[in-house]
Amino acid sequence: MNSIDLIILNFNEVRRRSVKVWTSIPEEKLHWKPDGEALSCLEMIRHVLESEHYYHLAIKNKGSLSIFDSPFENLPLTSVNAELEFAEPYRNQFMDTIKSFSEEDLINIKIDRSESGYIRELGDMLLRVAYHESVHTGQLLDYLRTADIPRVRIWD
Repeated sequence: MNSIDLIILNFNEVRRRSVKVWTSIPEEKLHWKPDGEALSCLEMIRHVLESEHYYHLAIKNKGSLSIFDSPFENLPLTSVNAELEFAEPYRNQFMDTIKSFSEEDLINIKIDRSESGYIRELGDMLLRVAYHESVHTGQLLDYLRTADIPRVRIWD
């Protein structure tokens, strides 16, 4: 297994566990949030999916985008399954992009996000994208605990 295969495996495992959490949220709790300033459960899921699309475009651009016309922007928030279905083609395109990279690309391609305070090698950036989703999945688990909603077992 090479580095690209491991990165794809990591993305797939993170998403598999995220989906377990996301689909375990009772429908009546999808719009719950711990306080008025927080994202709701469904908004957090949207944020993860939309951010992945942004990161994909930024990686292809080798840096941050000056303009991001999000296809998610005017989409109504209805259900986890609707979010996943809408995001699926974008996810597939992202995975295809990752598969197109070589081992050398992981080191030699730099992603310039200076306005966010960093320039990273492609391999580092890809791991950060998966980590972003992992962090938000952990936040949702905390939301569920706070709302006294049973939490699905993700450590299988």
